[in-house]
Amino acid sequence: MISRIDLRGSQDDPRDALPRAEIDVADATERVRPIVEDVRHRGTEALIELAARFDGVRITDIRVPKDAIETALTDLDPAVRAALEESIRRARKVHSAQRRTDHTTQVVPGGTVTEKWIPVERVGLYVPGGRAVYPSSVIMNVVPAQEAGVSSLAVTSPPQKDFGGLPHPTILAACALLGVDEVYAVGGAQAVAMFAHGTEDCRRVDMVTGPGNIWVAAAKRLLKGVIGIDAEAGPTEIAILADHTADPDYVAADLISQAEHDVVAASVLVTPDEALADAVTERLAERVAATRHSERVREALSGPQSGIVLVEDLEQGLAVVDAYAAEHLEIMTVDAAAWADRVRNAGAIFVGDHSPVSLGDYAAGSNHVLPTGGCACHTGGLSVQTFLRGVHVVAYDRDALADVAHHVITLSEAEDLPAHGEAVAARVGRGTGRN
Repeated sequence: MISRIDLRGSQDDPRDALPRAEIDVADATERVRPIVEDVRHRGTEALIELAARFDGVRITDIRVPKDAIETALTDLDPAVRAALEESIRRARKVHSAQRRTDHTTQVVPGGTVTEKWIPVERVGLYVPGGRAVYPSSVIMNVVPAQEAGVSSLAVTSPPQKDFGGLPHPTILAACALLGVDEVYAVGGAQAVAMFAHGTEDCRRVDMVTGPGNIWVAAAKRLLKGVIGIDAEAGPTEIAILADHTADPDYVAADLISQAEHDVVAASVLVTPDEALADAVTERLAERVAATRHSERVREALSGPQSGIVLVEDLEQGLAVVDAYAAEHLEIMTVDAAAWADRVRNAGAIFVGDHSPVSLGDYAAGSNHVLPTGGCACHTGGLSVQTFLRGVHVVAYDRDALADVAHHVITLSEAEDLPAHGEAVAARVGRGTGRN
């Protein structure tokens, strides 16, 4: 069901040997270009036609009525509401601690630089709606944006045939709990195009965040620059670094928990313990047969993006998981916290037997919108900082400028940009800049 890769004794760069989902965003980008252009030129009319084409839903309006959002909350299962409210409470507690304050540095007497943190003004938040429903993604997008001080938030999620062309009611209910009433029934690349170019019904945004399928990722790549983006999200991933102390049933359960997202989801175990690998393989067979989405899980686990990687020891295992740079990384080893502290590349790290990725998906307080495809080696997950811009405010008086003018003039001449120096000399006089 799941392949094995033996890296024991290998001195080669493990990145070439590790399993990874193969997706061609570049090809997808060219395929979504006509869709993006259609939305750009025809706006809402194009979106309505595309909903019929891609979602099989005939709609007359793309914006969800406020009363539909309110009704979704009224009709929500009380247990689901309680779970969402607790998830919101924990996420807000974590993200409120990420707020930044302005700071002024006195560089010299009379010369200061202030770093001012300004929130993005308007953000479009994408919430997937394919094989599963993701109200948790509403929380993970909206909470950090609100904590950052974003003044205008719009959520979009694909229209659902089973719900009269509206997004899933649980998604609408989550929006209601968070006080978001600007919601659109638009999915895929066309949703990103709507946010980027604006329509008669939806004012254009400054940034688009949130996970989606390859078409959403392709539209983000195509429109980056027109809008800011968080990342090009790919298929979800879990890597588990485990040794002989790990419970094979826990490991198998967690590999399956990510595999049920999609047939291209990646589940990777890295271990120096062959007996654990054997035990996990046995438990996978039992658990996959019993799980609800067994066909999807089986295809994901048997795909080229999943596997059990055998390593010489935990040191090599650490090097392997750092090279893999997983979206989600679990550490189930002796002294798990110490090994986790040494990890450099991961979207989020889950430490010990009782911190599964599923907890982070819903109620740890952490954010589950995380970098995929190895991007965790240079990119972090969604946070308050995603929605903030650090702007330097420079304030020098004449004496402070005069004191450094000769350096500015010298450097401007060294770069053959004399007008730069002349702009300073015009204020303080030529020469050394000290007169």
